[in-house]
Amino acid sequence: MDTCIIASPLGFTKIEGNSEGISAITVLNSDEEPSRTIPESLQNCVQQLQEYFDGSRNHFSIKRNPKGTDFQKKVWDALCHIPYGKTVSYLELSKQLGDVKAIRAVANANGKNPLWIVVPCHRVIGTNGSLTGYAGGLHRKQWLLQHESPFTQETLF
Repeated sequence: MDTCIIASPLGFTKIEGNSEGISAITVLNSDEEPSRTIPESLQNCVQQLQEYFDGSRNHFSIKRNPKGTDFQKKVWDALCHIPYGKTVSYLELSKQLGDVKAIRAVANANGKNPLWIVVPCHRVIGTNGSLTGYAGGLHRKQWLLQHESPFTQETLF
């Protein structure tokens, strides 16, 4: 498994993958030394993340290879269909997946998303429009939603 660490506006980011695809993208809560060289298998991912943070990319075309259950992968795939700059609630996502009663399972799968930003779990909010749990921290979720917002304003939440 190839690994690298890059700097992002939200902290250092660890990327793991190989020729089969990217298996994990994680924001770190500690200072790390960015990688001096980027393995070839991760270069496209690094470039696309940099373009996203620069504001020139709103869709990822990275080969994904996350580890998870079939249900988790189904939820993660559904997350990839939430348009840039839009949000959905956990309830809406459960309905889209065909089972309104699966809201907790959907929320749990959302929370185990191993591909930070590329699988946009930050676009899922509470039914009342509130920011709800986010593995990377609510301050990062707020930043990401503001970054993707088509509207310029001082604060979104």
